[in-house]
Amino acid sequence: MPQRALIEQRPWLLASLIAGISYWFVAGSAIPGLYLILWKGAGVGLLAVYAWRHHPVPDAHRIALVMACDALGDMILEVDFTFGAMAFLLGHLVAIALYLKHHRRVMNPAERFATAGLLLAIPIVSFALTRRPEVALYALGLGGMTAAAYASDFPRSRVALGATMFAVSDLLIFARMGPMAESAVPHLLVWPLYYFGQFLITVGVIGALRQKGAFTAP
Repeated sequence: MPQRALIEQRPWLLASLIAGISYWFVAGSAIPGLYLILWKGAGVGLLAVYAWRHHPVPDAHRIALVMACDALGDMILEVDFTFGAMAFLLGHLVAIALYLKHHRRVMNPAERFATAGLLLAIPIVSFALTRRPEVALYALGLGGMTAAAYASDFPRSRVALGATMFAVSDLLIFARMGPMAESAVPHLLVWPLYYFGQFLITVGVIGALRQKGAFTAP
């Protein structure tokens, strides 16, 4: 989309990109904590606003709710890890319901195997990295969300890829609790994988709904 068109027709999407990209540069800086928490939540929160305002149909509102839950989780994580994870888990459950509604009608054996692999591998790897049952329980939702995205008829090059990026971001967080505790890799990659994964999910779902004729774009 040309820059002028993006500014004029998708201002919330542009605002999200600015907030999401800039947060990576200021995370861990001397900016007062409350402002930094709000800055962190703005990137994905503005994706929720974009989906809700521009595309007034139930399924667009559902993906907006997913992004709203995740933005809330982003902020709560800075205060309480458990309650932040619960907000993300709620978002995963809403996303699973949306993806299952749009499940792919025909899947070959390889696709079915990949779906089952995502569903099982993510919680297994999460537990292996942390040895914490509560993390594995959360990761069941994460794996379910990723598998459901892959098995949906939303474009895999956006929605399934974005969900996988989200999952990898969380796995890096779990690795930081154990074998990668001293590594700089999670610090560098967690946020960009997460934010751009969410961006791909949002634009992928909204674009697919438009192509399905669920609504007429403004």
